[in-house]
Amino acid sequence: MQARDIMTTAVAKVTADTSVPDIVDLLLRRRISAVPVVDADDRIVGMVSEGDLMRRHETGTERHRSWWLTLFTNTSDLAGDYTKSHGMHAHDIMTQPVLTVTEDATLPEIAQTLESKRVKRLPVVRDGKMVGIVSRADLLRGLAAQQAQIRANEKSESVATDDRAIRENLLSAIKDEAWVSSSYLNVVVSDGVVHLWGLVASDKERKALQIAAENTPGVKAVEQHLSPLPTYV
Repeated sequence: MQARDIMTTAVAKVTADTSVPDIVDLLLRRRISAVPVVDADDRIVGMVSEGDLMRRHETGTERHRSWWLTLFTNTSDLAGDYTKSHGMHAHDIMTQPVLTVTEDATLPEIAQTLESKRVKRLPVVRDGKMVGIVSRADLLRGLAAQQAQIRANEKSESVATDDRAIRENLLSAIKDEAWVSSSYLNVVVSDGVVHLWGLVASDKERKALQIAAENTPGVKAVEQHLSPLPTYV
């Protein structure tokens, strides 16, 4: 699944000359938290988010640095603060440059960018022009769709669910996981119930084993008989 499969295409946009009051009205009316700024060719030149509108002189929330702090602050930064809080058009307050992705960006790539850059949305571009936007919510919708497809496939495909197959599938699923203390783990399956025996290095390993077992096709229940790994082992 790629950006083109989950992106929102009916994207609200503004131009660099759009006024701040009009931007605020658009955000509230469309119930969105940010809007891209585009030029005449639909090329993205900036982004205005709620964060860009937090420090405004109209509401008395503009940034006021302590007098002593201003002594160590670059004058261009002070000028930037003033422009941000008093500017009346998109080009005054928008954030630049804008992070973007292409239509063929995968969901893992999008998630990595959103997380590492600490942003909530990414414009999707084709040949430099914006064709959509993908947000954290869109990622969740993509996840839901994939999970639904997985469940549908599990129902339609012939999956071996006898006890031996369950055990083999579970062991195969975790054999290459670095967090598994495989030397101290044993798995017994009886009538679809997975019994986990052995030693674990942490509660996180215990939980991960539980999830791995629950995700194995054919498993009806999971019972843990796991103990903490002694420090001397």
